[in-house]
Amino acid sequence: MTTGKVRIGMIGAGAIGDVHMNVFKRVPEAEMVAVTDAYLPMAQEKAKVHGIERVHDNPQALLEDSEIDAVIIGVPNQYHAPLAIEALKNGKHVLLEKPMAIDAESARSIVEAMEASGKILMMAHQMRWTGLARAFKQHIEKGDLGRIYHGKTGWFRKKGIPGWGSWFTRKDQAGGGPLIDIGVHMLDLSLYLMGNPRPVSVYGATYAEFGPKKRGMGTWGTPNWDGYYDVEDLATALIKMDNGSTLSLEVSWAAHAAGLGQEPFIHLMGTEAGGSIVGDKGTLVTHAFDQVVEAEIKHLGGEDDRTMMSKHFVSCILDNKEPISSALSGYTNNRILGAIYESCKTGNEIKLNW
Repeated sequence: MTTGKVRIGMIGAGAIGDVHMNVFKRVPEAEMVAVTDAYLPMAQEKAKVHGIERVHDNPQALLEDSEIDAVIIGVPNQYHAPLAIEALKNGKHVLLEKPMAIDAESARSIVEAMEASGKILMMAHQMRWTGLARAFKQHIEKGDLGRIYHGKTGWFRKKGIPGWGSWFTRKDQAGGGPLIDIGVHMLDLSLYLMGNPRPVSVYGATYAEFGPKKRGMGTWGTPNWDGYYDVEDLATALIKMDNGSTLSLEVSWAAHAAGLGQEPFIHLMGTEAGGSIVGDKGTLVTHAFDQVVEAEIKHLGGEDDRTMMSKHFVSCILDNKEPISSALSGYTNNRILGAIYESCKTGNEIKLNW
């Protein structure tokens, strides 16, 4: 860091990469100095748009660039593990898009590479940084909810299958469907708010009732009608924790979900109060004088969630501290997701040994 700034390289110049390149312009302690993409013209175009000085022909060249301190990995899920591991071996800090990997074994390999490297690896779970999530976390840490014993979380999209036939809908490339795509966000935020209890068992089921029939498509992603669909379009699970608490999870890309909204939701039930986030609205509920009393959770001020997340990543590098969304959190999420898929296959509850 000869310039006094963390010099960052972007791997992946697509939609999510473009978001990161925009956001890091608002991080004064960082500088985006290089970009690469499998489709080189896109990387060249984004370099011009964002004023990035170097375009590398491939990820390996970027990872071997001695003038880069950290990388952001924003590519299809199947490449997360190999690129993150190679980045850590090359002495780079890593901000990794979700999910950590397409399966728990690959995620564990990333953790091992991080431990061997001594570098920072942070998961890009921006939902932890919203003003509402931060406010909710403050109430929980003050003890307003008491002991949280059950949570219910999910995200129903009624018609939103992304990029039919592309990597989004191929298990070998994405790792799964809505469970690993949007379910991982709700799982991660719920576990974080609950105080990161350790999951010990999982029972789950998945369904593919729309995708195989080429129904339920959304607007995200580019379809490939010569491709195929072998992932779920709805998943449900019950997760038990080592402290006795439970979490139910329900997500879909497409569903006849009558009476249900399409906003992400979390409902946490505690011994002293309950709290919820539904979209951008937060509520606390308790009992007083035999009446149900509800109060609004007010958003905390500050910058937007992605800017705060990005600044946290840079500060972890500069101060050599563990990120809030650590590598362990990413691995834990992958363990749970994998157990849900395994439970669906076997029809049994899956025990998680640590």
